[in-house]
Amino acid sequence: MNRPLTGVERGTEKRRAWYVDEERKAREQRGEQGAMEFWLRTARSQIAKDIRAGRTDAWAGFALVCRLLMTALQKRAAGDRRIWDDLMRYAEQVVAQHPPHDPA
Repeated sequence: MNRPLTGVERGTEKRRAWYVDEERKAREQRGEQGAMEFWLRTARSQIAKDIRAGRTDAWAGFALVCRLLMTALQKRAAGDRRIWDDLMRYAEQVVAQHPPHDPA
């Protein structure tokens, strides 16, 4: 027997559904570029909230993730797909196990 969801759980599920729906709409309108732009806006908003909350390491974390992406893109362009493939596989695993949700 399943128990009813708490208010926090309902909020988390609603937010998760919002992310999925907004990404879908962005992808329908502008393809993969639209989805990327949606996630960049969402990440920028979350980073701003973290900075206001005193978690200034969000800047360093985002910069490091960007450097990792640039390295993977450059290596792939040079003919070495290993970092790109590893990065994509790891990212898919993390997002599948820990989808974005409303920070509480």
